[in-house]
Amino acid sequence: MRAGKLRDIVIIERGTDTINAAGTPETVWATHATLRAEVVQRGTTEFMRVQGAVDEAVVVFRTRFLAGITTADRIVFDGRVFGIREIVEIERRRGLELRCQEGAA
Repeated sequence: MRAGKLRDIVIIERGTDTINAAGTPETVWATHATLRAEVVQRGTTEFMRVQGAVDEAVVVFRTRFLAGITTADRIVFDGRVFGIREIVEIERRRGLELRCQEGAA
């Protein structure tokens, strides 16, 4: 993985379930890590849902390896929130390919 390709900055956030003042559970997101990444693929896929066809933005990020990232985490990139759908390890702990979907966190 070449450092020159890691041009973008992504923030990985981890959610914690808490109880708010009204007594209802809510998820509070906090920064887990800030990484340099390469945006490999951007696109919109169309899925058939109960309401009809829905367009969803899908982005693949490539970054250096960081242990402990799960699909329960989310990514903030360019002011937008992406839920992590799949994590693929590149070689042996050399990097990660994070396949994400916008708004799915």
